[in-house]
Amino acid sequence: MIGALIAERCTNCNACVKACPALVFDPGEQTPVLARFADCQTCYLCELACETDALWINPDAASSWAPPHRHLLESGQLGRIRLDSGWNEPADAGQLDDYRLLGPLLNEGVEIAGRRYAQKHGG
Repeated sequence: MIGALIAERCTNCNACVKACPALVFDPGEQTPVLARFADCQTCYLCELACETDALWINPDAASSWAPPHRHLLESGQLGRIRLDSGWNEPADAGQLDDYRLLGPLLNEGVEIAGRRYAQKHGG
C-alpha cells in the first residue's frame, strides 16, 4: 500500500495521479492528495511513474506504515523499483522492450477503472 509521499521531492507533475489505476490520488495545489488511500492496490505504477522518486510503496498491501521520511531519504529506497526494473532505461534496453509495450494497455486499464469508479460513486 502507498506508504509515503515525500513533499520536498514532489514536483506536482501529477504522473502518479495519471498512472494510478485505482484513482488513489487527486491533483493538489502543491502535491497530489492521497484521496482514497485504502483503494491502493500496491501495483507500484505510481512509483514507476514518479521521476523524482517522491513515493515509497510498502510491499505489504495491507499496511500503510512507512519509515520516517528522513530515513527514506537517507536509505536509497526511494525509486528503487523504477531503477531496479530498468523502467527508466532507454527504449533499446533489450529485455524490457516488451514490458514497455504494456503502457497503452495500462493506460486503457486506468481509463476503465476511472469509468467504473465514476459509476460506483455516481460521478
